[in-house]
Amino acid sequence: MKKWFVFSFVLLGSIAFGSKTFGQGVWKSLAEVSYKISQDQFGELYVPVFSENIKKLEGKVVEADGYIIPFEGMFKPNHIILSSLPLAECFFCGSGGPETVMEVMLTNPIKYTSKRVKVKGKLTLNAKDPEKLMYILKEAQLIEQ
Repeated sequence: MKKWFVFSFVLLGSIAFGSKTFGQGVWKSLAEVSYKISQDQFGELYVPVFSENIKKLEGKVVEADGYIIPFEGMFKPNHIILSSLPLAECFFCGSGGPETVMEVMLTNPIKYTSKRVKVKGKLTLNAKDPEKLMYILKEAQLIEQ
């Protein structure tokens, strides 16, 4: 009886919340990154070392959900930073690591929202340019707001 109750609760929860819950799919895969220490003209820097699972995603169209993070003091409607974590916990503001954010280059401008959004685009990996984030979503479109 107890097992049936737990199973029913889990099943009903997934049905009730499934359509509104955003998946952690791509973020979970992107978390499989490690870092090596390298040098440039300014000193030490951490260079991402992508897992084989991450490398398989490069150039593929992926969906990512998260929060828009305003950067450089303003919101750019065609070029956003997407964080898998809310603003207070994001890489720039809180406890998240660099694997929790990505640059998103949108084909159509969007309006800023503090609510969770979902985008779809072609994933590019960046281990060379320290001026950019290590995950970049190109030709992206907003698919849920």
